[in-house]
Amino acid sequence: RAFSVFIFNDKGELMLQQRALDKYHSGGLWTNTCCSHPRFNESIVAAGQRRLQEEMGFRAELSDVIQFIYKAELDNNMTEHELDHVLIGEYSAQPVPNPAEVQDWKFVALGELEKDLEEHPEHYTVWFKIVYERVKDLYLSKKI
Repeated sequence: RAFSVFIFNDKGELMLQQRALDKYHSGGLWTNTCCSHPRFNESIVAAGQRRLQEEMGFRAELSDVIQFIYKAELDNNMTEHELDHVLIGEYSAQPVPNPAEVQDWKFVALGELEKDLEEHPEHYTVWFKIVYERVKDLYLSKKI
């Protein structure tokens, strides 16, 4: 099991993080606000809140909105095959990212993000490109 946290601000912009360069995979790539795996007996929402604090330095209320299974080839000869829970929350202030986890961050408008994903897909993690379309459609339809 895994989770992917998507934080939107009050302008409807998505908070992205650029993974730290020395991460064991996908270093330097842009992705959703944070992601990870729950610990034994830890709920998905509690795990998302824990990692959001550990990676981005803030807490937010999260909702588990969708789940899906994906399999993807990563760098370093790795493969991910996960049941991914998508957690959505809102936060509009400045995060305080952990430099061991996060190289950079930004809020980005969805239209700008779409254009950059089309023009520079190599700048983004594999899982982000898979999940983003699902999240965008739900967010824009106000189902989340």
